[in-house]
Amino acid sequence: MAQRNGLAARYPRDVSPLVGLREPSPQAFADLRAMVEVDEEVWLLTSNPLELPPEWELARVRYIDQMVYAGQGRAQPVAHAAPLLELGSDDVPDMIALAAETKPGPFVQKTITMGRYLGVRAAGGSLSAMSGTRMALGEFTEISAVCTSPAARGAGHARALMLTLMAQIQASGKTPFLHVKTENGAKQVYEKLGFVVRREICFSVIRRIA
Repeated sequence: MAQRNGLAARYPRDVSPLVGLREPSPQAFADLRAMVEVDEEVWLLTSNPLELPPEWELARVRYIDQMVYAGQGRAQPVAHAAPLLELGSDDVPDMIALAAETKPGPFVQKTITMGRYLGVRAAGGSLSAMSGTRMALGEFTEISAVCTSPAARGAGHARALMLTLMAQIQASGKTPFLHVKTENGAKQVYEKLGFVVRREICFSVIRRIA
């Protein structure tokens, strides 16, 4: 799925704004610049804050927590009052709307192609909650887009979705991981599910200006 150029790589812009550099060097930024339009913002996860060449500006930066599942044994899916639905291309408009409302991270037209997404719909048909898999890094698979509409919070949707995805990831021989803002209340839910903080990650949104 990656688009590569020298020391840089990115996802297609209709999949994700996430990009990667083999090293934080002027050449790597030049290679990335060739794949990014002027005024386009892209997202980087790095160990430390970046020193940007003059062709780039920092739109925002903060640290977030990278969490890895460290629980004992396999995660066990739980019975849930509402069915957990496999989400597909027809669900994308509702998924984009839910992500815009709850802001779990980037979700655009083809983000769904990054992995498997599950959701819960309310009795009236609206999408109440969703979660899915995103980046696959060696022995690890990321859980992402964990979100529940304000009207549906407290019903256990996120926990049910997470446990099902965690079990599927483990069945494939991988370990679940995720990223979360330190102050996000969902972090306590993740800790109860067996996730521990591995390290802080510097999250930067950068914009090409020339």
